[in-house]
This record gives sequence, C-alpha cells and structure tokens, in this order.
Amino acid sequence: MTGLDPLSDVLRSVRLRGSVFFHVSCRDQWAAMAPDSRELAPAVMPGAEHVIEYHLFVKGEGWIAVHGEPPLRLAGGDIVMLPHGDAHVVSSAPGLQPEVGGEWLFQMRKDDRPLPVTYRGNMVELGLLPPEEASTVIVCGFIACDLRPFNPLIDALPRLLHLRAEGVGAWVAPMLEHAASESVDARAGGAALLQRISEMVFVDGARRYLDSLPPEAQGWLGALRDRQVGRAIGLMHGDPSARWTVEDLGRHVGLSRSTLHERFVALTRLAPMQYLTNWRMQCGARLLRESHSPVAAVALEVGYDSEAAFARAFKRATGLPPAAWRRAQRKAADAPA
Repeated sequence: MTGLDPLSDVLRSVRLRGSVFFHVSCRDQWAAMAPDSRELAPAVMPGAEHVIEYHLFVKGEGWIAVHGEPPLRLAGGDIVMLPHGDAHVVSSAPGLQPEVGGEWLFQMRKDDRPLPVTYRGNMVELGLLPPEEASTVIVCGFIACDLRPFNPLIDALPRLLHLRAEGVGAWVAPMLEHAASESVDARAGGAALLQRISEMVFVDGARRYLDSLPPEAQGWLGALRDRQVGRAIGLMHGDPSARWTVEDLGRHVGLSRSTLHERFVALTRLAPMQYLTNWRMQCGARLLRESHSPVAAVALEVGYDSEAAFARAFKRATGLPPAAWRRAQRKAADAPA
C-alpha cells in the first residue's frame, strides 16, 4: 500500500472485476427493468459479493429512475452508474414502466460476449436492430467488487452516479463502443478488452465524483479532501503495521488529539483507531487471498503481534477466522461459474 493515494489503495484491495453482458438497441416507446443487483448477481457475475451496473448511451437519449429519486435524463455519450446496485428502470420517457419484467435476464446464455437485445415498444427480443433503425443504443455493463472486510468507497458514492458526456474522459465512450462492437462480432480479445475498460470507467467515475465534491462534503471521500484528515488516512494506509495512536497522527498532521478525533468522526463516522483496524483487516484479507504466507506472518504485516488477536478481529469483520476465510476464498475461485 502506498498511502499516498488512499482511493487507489481501496480500489486495488476490493478486487474490481468488470464484465459486460448487454448491447441494447431500442426504438419507439420503450422501457427496460433491471432488478436489484443482489438478485441479478448470480446470473451475471456468479460469486460476486457486490455488483455495480452502468449504462453508456452510445446513441440517442433516455431516462433512468430508481425508487425514491427523481428520474434522470441521459443524453448521447452519457454514462450512469448505480454504485449501490438499486433496481431501476431505463426508458425512452420518464414514468414509463415495462410490461415485460426482468425475469428473462436470468435465462440468458452464459457467454463472455455481450448479449444483443432489442426493446421495441412492449417487445423484448434477442438480436440488434440495424443501426439506422435504432433510436437509442446502450451498452450495459457490470462491475463486481468486495464489500468485506472494508470498502468505504461504495457507501461514499451516490445511488446514481451521472457522468455527463462533456465531463467523461474523451477516451471512454469511443473505447467502450469499439470494444462492445468487437465483442458482439466475436473478435479475439474483445470481451477481455471490454472487461478491463469497464473497470477503468468505474475508476474514472469515482475520481470525477471526488473532484466534483464541495469543500464541505462529508463521508469517506469528503475526508480524503480534508487536508488534515486526508493526510491522517494516508499515513495509516502507508504503514498499517505502525503502532499509530491518535496523538501520533495528530502530530503528523498538525492537529491536537481531540480535534483530529472530532473531525475524523464527523467526516467518516469512525474513530481513527477503528478506521485503522478496518483498514488492517482489508490489508490482511488481500494478503490471505493473494499470498501463501502463514496467518501469523499476515498478522505481523498488518500490525498485530499476536496471531490470536488478529484472528479475533478478522472474524468480527468477516464472520470467519483467517484460515477458514482463506479456504473459502480459494474454493470460490476454483468453482466453475
């Protein structure tokens, strides 16, 4: 962990995995429904702990709606992400509801290539319309990540993360569209390319959201923007095994112990030492998954002199002792999709 860039630290540690399954063409009045990602995940990304869906409007425009939020208009080139995995409706006009439910999504073929789908009025069918007949073309993708032991980013993002075409990096839309076309045409490497670009799109979106936050923003991303609290988080990320105290962190960032504690809690809703424990658990999980180091060595590397103390903290965070958690992760990785 570098500590200089906590956002990158978290993005690396929570195992982003991208996949794209739908290349959608639409015409006339249309509406499409997607269930909550917890229901959809077994069909699109088996074994994923959390799934984020996104939509790129390659051509045309439309609307997206989630319960409790006003409908959001999307124009050509826009990308919208659903970091919390909310059920939602995408449609040609606000307020439209699909007559065909999303049950068919669970019957789709298991294929690395995007599934071509057409929405036309109240009809949904496999296959794409000729480009000149489609009023709207959408690439729909999925990005998986881990929530446990510790992923502060997801809670810090809004339910709908709207990346307007004029704010999206110039490389994003053309690369997504090109990779999706290659994958539909079954060109070698197209699906893998699209998966990697999907991950890059999410990272780019998280960075842009962070950059757009006002100075008074709260939450984990707001904490990163705060000069002293962000520095304290960076120090803990940079050396999670150090014997940090709030006094030590305060001296490094130029705040008293009490002021740093109060500001840290106000922004993150965690005390600094609780944040450190959570981050140590995330670092430990990554080491358990990616290395063959004994649990005792992992415990030392993340700041625990006692394997037993690390095991107790890890079980509180994940529900399993470290060795059992490692076995479960490897069993899941070896299981067929």
